[in-house]
This record gives sequence, structure tokens and C-alpha cells, in this order.
Amino acid sequence: MERPFSRKDLWDAAGKAGLVLGLVSCAYVLISSLLTKLGSGTGMAFLSTILAFLLWAAKFAGCILLMKFFMKKFAAAHPGVDNSGTFKFGMATALLSALIFSTFDMAYMTWIAPDTLSQAMETIQESYGSMLPAESLEALEEVNFGTVTFFTNLIYCFLFGTVLSAIFSRNIPSRNPFENPGPFNTPDEQ
Repeated sequence: MERPFSRKDLWDAAGKAGLVLGLVSCAYVLISSLLTKLGSGTGMAFLSTILAFLLWAAKFAGCILLMKFFMKKFAAAHPGVDNSGTFKFGMATALLSALIFSTFDMAYMTWIAPDTLSQAMETIQESYGSMLPAESLEALEEVNFGTVTFFTNLIYCFLFGTVLSAIFSRNIPSRNPFENPGPFNTPDEQ
């Protein structure tokens, strides 16, 4: 009889997978900020925009492929896991990676590159300052954008990972009864 996986097994594997996915997203933030600084010249602006888009697409596709890889790896390591268990693993991975990335992004915007927030506020005031009442601008200045960014990223990344887990878990492990032949339906070898 196959040993069912425990919560400890699930959270241990999800922690490792979440760490990898979170670090990929953190690396993306650091590299894209470096590209922004390098592309501040007039000749490099277009090139840095293209590189930033390609980097984002690589991160997006890479995170999807990594999630699928980790879900398959979890299902292969725990023979008793079913589609529901794979989904739970994917949700736990999504939560942990979202927590890692959101914490890093908040720390980055608050302490490492606080000028990003001040530049965003200046842009908002320049663009919409004449349309907004003075009370709205004062209220906007009091908002802690680090906290807003943290919760926005946390919710978005968790929901994205949960949807991805729901999609992938339908076929991990495979439901095809003919894919893994049992002892009674193995093909005859000649």
C-alpha cells in the first residue's frame, strides 16, 4: 500500500519550490531596475525597453514552466498523491512564492530604491494634479505605497499561482488509465 503524503511533505516541497519561484521574480526586479538605469540614455532607451519586455516574457514563461515542473516532481515523489493533492501543493507553492516576492518588492521599494516611489508620486502630481482636488493629493501623499504594493503583489501572485495550479493539477498525476500499465495489463514482450 502506498504511503499518503503528509502535510509536512507538502509544505516542505512547497517551501523549496516557492523559494525558487520567489527568487526568480526577485531577480527579475533587480535585473529590470538595472536595465532601466542603463537605458536612461537616449540611444539605449528603445533597446532597454525591448530587453525589459523580453526579460518579462522570459520570467513569465519561466515561472509557468517551473510551477509545472515542481508539480510534476511532487507527484512523482509521492505516488499516493492525486489531483487534489497536487492542487494543494500548487496553492501552497503559490502562497509561499507570493510571500517571498511581495516582501522583497516592498523592501526594495521602501529601502533599496525609495526614489522609485517619489518619482511615481511626482508623475501622478504632474499628470493629474490639475484634475484632482487638493484634498485628494494630500491623501495620496499619506498613502504608504510600500504596503499597498506588498498586498497587491501578494494577492495577484497568489491568485495567479492558484489558477495555474488548478489548470495543471487536472492532469498531474495523469488520469489516463493506459499511461501507467499495472501488473495485469502490461503489454506482452516478444
